[in-house]
Amino acid sequence: MTDARPFHFKHFSLYHHRSTMKVGTDAILLGRWVEVRPTDVVLDIGTGCGLLPLMLSQKGVAQVDAVDIDKASIEEATINFEASQWRDQLKAYCMDIADFHPEKKYDLIVSNPPFFVHFSQCDSARKSRARHTDAALSFEALCGVVTRLLKPDGRFALVLPAKESEQFLNVADAMGLFLHKRMSIIPIAGKEANRVNLELGFESPHSIFEETFVIRGADNRFTDQYNAFLKDFYLGL
Repeated sequence: MTDARPFHFKHFSLYHHRSTMKVGTDAILLGRWVEVRPTDVVLDIGTGCGLLPLMLSQKGVAQVDAVDIDKASIEEATINFEASQWRDQLKAYCMDIADFHPEKKYDLIVSNPPFFVHFSQCDSARKSRARHTDAALSFEALCGVVTRLLKPDGRFALVLPAKESEQFLNVADAMGLFLHKRMSIIPIAGKEANRVNLELGFESPHSIFEETFVIRGADNRFTDQYNAFLKDFYLGL
């Protein structure tokens, strides 16, 4: 382990310096937003440092399997899991998700996936593989994995840039995954949403639950909505 200090939440701490995907607002908001049940068996696709499994364990799920293709990320996630109070219900697997064939199916699948489809490639091969759909997991491949591993009444939750989300939803719909809930995330009051949290399932819903979340006010301070939303996780709230 490096000399880097861990990131501290109220009920767990984690290292994230070796992982391709660091602790960030996208994953934190997704982990807080997704609804869970005590009986949920969960799969996290592209776990990075293991943030989502730890957040969902705090919220009370039964078990989380975390998969990532990057060896250093899985090593760091394993260290974080072992240091937590939920060590017995968290398992990390270093492999391509396409090669992951568990005997069970999942109540909930979550992902903070690679999504920079139109951006220039990263210099680092590891970061490129983690962050770009053409280098790692296409939307078609991601939806294919979900349809293979999700229970018939299961939920699939992920975060995407607002622009890319429309392309993703077209792919998902064609593969039999339908939007149930969407949170549009606005970075600063008065701006347009730049991220969306999505929840999908196999059943076509009668209506889609829509909500809007604003991170910072015009004064650049975190909004009351943001502080209230994350008070169970962030120190000092």
